[in-house]
Amino acid sequence: MDRTYPPGVPCWIDLEPPDADAAARFYGELFGWSFDDAVPPGAPEHYLVASLEGQPVAAIGMPGSGAWNTYVAVDDVEAVAGRATDAGGSVVDPPVDVGPAGRRATIADLDGAFLRLWRPGTRLGAQLVNAPGAWVFSILHTADADAADAFHGRLFGWEPDAVPGVDGAMWRLPGYGDHLAATIDPDIRERQAEAPPGFADVVAGRAPLDTGEAARWHVTFAVADRDESVAKAVDLGATDRSGPIDTMWTRESVLVDPQGAAFTVSQYTSPDPDAGGG
Repeated sequence: MDRTYPPGVPCWIDLEPPDADAAARFYGELFGWSFDDAVPPGAPEHYLVASLEGQPVAAIGMPGSGAWNTYVAVDDVEAVAGRATDAGGSVVDPPVDVGPAGRRATIADLDGAFLRLWRPGTRLGAQLVNAPGAWVFSILHTADADAADAFHGRLFGWEPDAVPGVDGAMWRLPGYGDHLAATIDPDIRERQAEAPPGFADVVAGRAPLDTGEAARWHVTFAVADRDESVAKAVDLGATDRSGPIDTMWTRESVLVDPQGAAFTVSQYTSPDPDAGGG
């Protein structure tokens, strides 16, 4: 069964580096991705769709933002873009068809963070997530938590939940867990029985800005072993920006790829010391 994303759920990520071929080599080596160009032969641009275990997980495109972009599924790009401007944001790139793959627009929130809207056509979104080498989560780093909550709540219906001990929040889309249970993850409620209420509905996160940072969306990839992945990335030319970040649930590091795009690698660890690593 294809994985589908209801309106309001982040569904896809892509990178627009200065050198797409170099980026493909880096991420292919780091995560085991293979690539197919979604653009017809002879076209001046490229859009390299990355696959893992035969499933699309991300893409690398033509030079643009230089950063990882997060896409949110919508059923009407024009309508949501209009709500963005009404809520005080802006439309950076107007709605446009991307061949049969879907329809896209780029918006910015009140803090200037870019986010893409996606009405799927043939490209439904990432078909493998939360597995080593695949996308896990996107988090907005913002200076104004209240404004971010109001803006994204108006656009997508997201509701914030504070994270104990963390200066940030999880955004929930009520009903998303029901969608997962009815489609690709029928055991989600049982598997998350010990999780906080509403955890199955979590779709994105919010975090404060570090000093000197610009507001942005940041992506996280799952890895089997954080330390091995960091060492491999550094050998491939990346920079370890954060050093190890260990929490009850994860072992993480923030990396910057050789062309300057930041991302996080995250190894799941069980809070139960008798359960072993994830």
